[in-house]
Amino acid sequence: MSPKWSDTEARTMLRAVFDAAVLRAAAGEAVVRHLPPRPKGRCVVVGAGKASAAMAAAVDAAWPDVDVSGVVVTRYGHAVDAGRIRILEASHPVPDEAGIHASKAILEAVAGLGPDDLVLALISGGGSALLCLPAGDMTLADKQAVNSALLRSGATISQMNLLRKQLSAIKGGRLAQAALPAQVVTLVISDVPGDDPAIIASGPTIADHGTRQQARDLVRRLKLELPDAAQAVLDSAPEERPAFEADVRIIAAPSLSLEAAAEVARAHGVTPLILGDALEGESRELGTVMAGISRSVRTHGHPVKAPALLLSGGETTVTIGPEGYGKGGRNTEFLLALAVALQGAEGIWALAGDSDGIDGTEDAAGALVTPDTLARAQASGLDARTHLAGHDSYTLFKTLHDLVHTGPTLTNVNDIRAILIA
Repeated sequence: MSPKWSDTEARTMLRAVFDAAVLRAAAGEAVVRHLPPRPKGRCVVVGAGKASAAMAAAVDAAWPDVDVSGVVVTRYGHAVDAGRIRILEASHPVPDEAGIHASKAILEAVAGLGPDDLVLALISGGGSALLCLPAGDMTLADKQAVNSALLRSGATISQMNLLRKQLSAIKGGRLAQAALPAQVVTLVISDVPGDDPAIIASGPTIADHGTRQQARDLVRRLKLELPDAAQAVLDSAPEERPAFEADVRIIAAPSLSLEAAAEVARAHGVTPLILGDALEGESRELGTVMAGISRSVRTHGHPVKAPALLLSGGETTVTIGPEGYGKGGRNTEFLLALAVALQGAEGIWALAGDSDGIDGTEDAAGALVTPDTLARAQASGLDARTHLAGHDSYTLFKTLHDLVHTGPTLTNVNDIRAILIA
């Protein structure tokens, strides 16, 4: 273990790094900084995502002199009081009837507006599952089956959204089209690689450039078995849709949060190296790669000399195979793979967590890895490789008391990964 960094100091610094990254994406301040001019007419606020309620509350507080109304939908447990704006809750990541109801309420809220009215769309990660009004004759059960198949397939977020848009009655720009001729301004908290607003929450206010043919090709490549009603939508002719211009403002993003994390590292005398805000792929494979880079830093001083902090963001994938299914999310799986690959290497600590406070479907944002993670696991009767193979990372880190709990943060700029090499 490094003579400079104690375990307590390393843990404290990594938690400060993570908290700074999340704070930089705080919904309230970000919304106020990017509000458009006040409208001549009404302001109807709509939106969806894990941060949408907090964003709506900021609008209501900032514009007491504007005729504000509207409705947004957020994940269960993420609601806050937004004054004149109605907050609904629904299920994520698997949609439910509450999401259907919320989607209809949002479309109703933007109907019948005029050119002097403003629709302020507040979009953040998680919106795809929450805006779940299906196209054609699809039922909620059909929608749930499609989402479950996508989650099992290992599809990237971009691939998921391509199919979701084609099977939706509200995504892929359909919300904005329903609001015409009102002005539509979209404020986005990005949680996707590249900050493409067409991907975030499946772009409800962004014109969809994907095609039914591309969606059909994706279904074949991933070998997805779709319900008959969903396949019928993909096989039908594309609908006629009016053109419109999108006014989209990215108000928080992974890159900005990683910069905030880097500032904390510098304050601690540690050199930060941001490896990217758009890392994708299998969680366990990225963990192995990052272990190799960490060893190189400690042993050879490449690509940066220690003490250093390797920072990265993005969204990895956990593909569930026949080997088993335990408890955990993409961050704890990444960390367990990192620990297994490091094999107790001295002077290396890591924290990875989802900025929304929920890693997968569990109650933790992520976890911590220390130089003695494997030794403590073995002393507790746990085999790290077995837990990794069974996608049971949460159980191992819970037993070691190394889970990171934040509760819902009411924002979402995807995962924050930080590796300290002393």
